[in-house]
Amino acid sequence: MKTLYAVHPEDFCNYRTTQIRERFLLEKLAKKGEANLVYTHYDRMIAGVINPIDGPLTLENDPELRAEFFLQRREIGIINVAGSGTITADGKQYNLNKLDCLYLGLGVQNVQFSSNSIDEPAVYFILSNPAHKNYPTQYYTQHDALIAEMGSIETANERKILKYIHKDGIQSCQLVMGLTILSNGSVWNTMPPHTHDRRMEAYFYFDVEPEQRIFHYMGTPQETRHILVGNYETVISPPWSIHSGSGTKNYSFIWGMAGENMEFTDMDAVQIKDIR
Repeated sequence: MKTLYAVHPEDFCNYRTTQIRERFLLEKLAKKGEANLVYTHYDRMIAGVINPIDGPLTLENDPELRAEFFLQRREIGIINVAGSGTITADGKQYNLNKLDCLYLGLGVQNVQFSSNSIDEPAVYFILSNPAHKNYPTQYYTQHDALIAEMGSIETANERKILKYIHKDGIQSCQLVMGLTILSNGSVWNTMPPHTHDRRMEAYFYFDVEPEQRIFHYMGTPQETRHILVGNYETVISPPWSIHSGSGTKNYSFIWGMAGENMEFTDMDAVQIKDIR
């Protein structure tokens, strides 16, 4: 499991493109038949992609966790973004179609991921953070999520937000997780942007066509930079950074947060005219 260390915002201002990509972009995690995870020093969040093909993949413990099993002191949120699959947690099976979500709390010991079809395998995006108590396992389909319609065609940001793990949905210790689907003709997400100094955030982009890309903007509001992002790639956003993007075509993305505040609306808005 790769480790990603934290960066000071003043240092970030001097980074070249290659350094920004190395220290904030998680790429090449979606590999057929593999589970690839990254441990970040932003609220101790672990992000990863699990892509089982012809057999189940186990959520393996890692020596860096200094734990007896992966979820001994952690919780995890899982969203499937491709073909249907099955997750087995301590012997109980959960079938996840595309856009379904599963939450597993502290103490779940044995977790396996599989695909229901080799031709259309599941692709699971996971986020895991430290947990202080056990919350029960919960499974949501996309229809169970709290749905909000936002934006407009006129501003090229008409989108549907699906909230899964949050204070009024699946309960967790500190994980907040959901996804956003942009309508045809819309390309902007989270504009105007914001920061939230009380928690980090991760953006996992999916349903990005092979020849298309996302311009993901980050940095302090007055010192912005961008990263070009493709399908199944993740940007880790520090608490001091905005997190916004514009694509060459419409797309979808999973957002997930961890920190000391679980209020979805806890954010420090930035006016478009003040961005630099």
